Amino acid sequence: MISPLLSLFETQGTLPVFSPIDGAEIARAPETDPALMPEVLAQATRAFHAWREVPAPRRGELVRLLGEELRAAKEELGALVTLEVGKITSEGLGEVQEMIDICDFAVGLSRQLYGLTIASERPGHRMAETWLPIGPVGIITAFNFPVAVWAWNAALALVCGNPVIWKPSEKTPLTALATQRIFERALSRFGDAPEGLAQLVIGGPALGAALVASKAVPVISATGSTRMGSVVGPAVMARWGRPILELGGNNAMIVAPSADLDMAVRAIVFGAVGTAGQRCTSLRRLIVHRSLRDDLMARLIKAYASLALGDPRKPGTLIGPLIDQAARARMLAQLDRARTEGGVVHGGVALEGPGAYVTPALVVMPAQTETVREETFAPILYVLTYDDFPDAIALQNDVPQGLSSCIFTLNLREAEAFLSASGSDCGIANVNIGPSGAEIGGAFGGEKETGGGRESGSDAWRGYMRRQTSTVNYSAKLPLAQGVKFDV
Repeated sequence: MISPLLSLFETQGTLPVFSPIDGAEIARAPETDPALMPEVLAQATRAFHAWREVPAPRRGELVRLLGEELRAAKEELGALVTLEVGKITSEGLGEVQEMIDICDFAVGLSRQLYGLTIASERPGHRMAETWLPIGPVGIITAFNFPVAVWAWNAALALVCGNPVIWKPSEKTPLTALATQRIFERALSRFGDAPEGLAQLVIGGPALGAALVASKAVPVISATGSTRMGSVVGPAVMARWGRPILELGGNNAMIVAPSADLDMAVRAIVFGAVGTAGQRCTSLRRLIVHRSLRDDLMARLIKAYASLALGDPRKPGTLIGPLIDQAARARMLAQLDRARTEGGVVHGGVALEGPGAYVTPALVVMPAQTETVREETFAPILYVLTYDDFPDAIALQNDVPQGLSSCIFTLNLREAEAFLSASGSDCGIANVNIGPSGAEIGGAFGGEKETGGGRESGSDAWRGYMRRQTSTVNYSAKLPLAQGVKFDV
């Protein structure tokens, strides 16, 4: 059981943990002494030397067992996500389902770490490309997906032959502790994994800095703000490491004249207010054709008025709290900035009482101002208008971030143009579906200030391995490539 395990930390820990539901302290988590990081890193290196020798399908067996344990613990872990992050119940459960799904994906991947056989120009030679384990992987996660992002990285890293070291957000250590306990159950069933294969460190920036600075950790996967990524990325590259960065998003939806407005409204509402707007893929900008704006705004105002805001554990609630009072203050300050730039705000009212609750805001803007071009991690949706399709594409792309994007249209030419090289410049581009709710099968990530990283599905596994090109000469001669002659 997860809950009894976590109750041990209420008195033993030193890091206070608060639930955004009511702002109450719910536990004190144990913190990792930064002085212990050298041993953490050394243990990960020792684990790597053993784990890389384990056949990949056998490594996949561990991840399969992890998936089984997550299935068994889904209800409890999902409830803990709700308690610690404030997600509604279905979203808490959905996050654990993401963990299960990536385990399933990684188990199959463990038998498909394919390289290439390449035609050699030299007779009697065979050239091949092989993918090999790279070393310990550092995983730095944010509060909004406190367990799924770890699983995206850990499941792939483990089947690829690498240990993992996880530093969760200081705001969400309980879900990390529970996940670690679940992983330990899988380890006990697996039987022969090296010590230190998956380590958890809890605490402040000093722990993350130790991971980022260490040459013993060749890959750092960091999820968080663009500001954080601007520090982590260069620091990792400066010591010749590989950063996988998942940073900010300022995601837009274009609503074209042919759009199915009933579908669009449903996608807009979930995209903008799901997880209280605290997803990196949350919908932040609505670029609507001028002929539709008044009708669409009337529908959205009506839909927003019907949304149940409150305790995310209660049936029927669709919007929970922001993570803390500081997040609420940032949202309200951003709405004030939008007003000074000519924005007309609908909603955005802070509720009295415990917890950081704010009604979601629709903000009709006269133009894409600097405020609009900034990401605020809150349920703010800026509404912009366009007349010509190229202008809509230009508006969408004219922000520093490049994570997710979408268009609602029944016009084939518009849809294909949106997906073309001259269309959306984001890592994710959808047609007639919102910007959030990505599936495990596709690589997740974005361009520009989003960081360029890719996690989860497709060939994202290559980010956790090193590529080796090899040539075997099985002839009795030694010809050189490119026709070079060098006879001794």
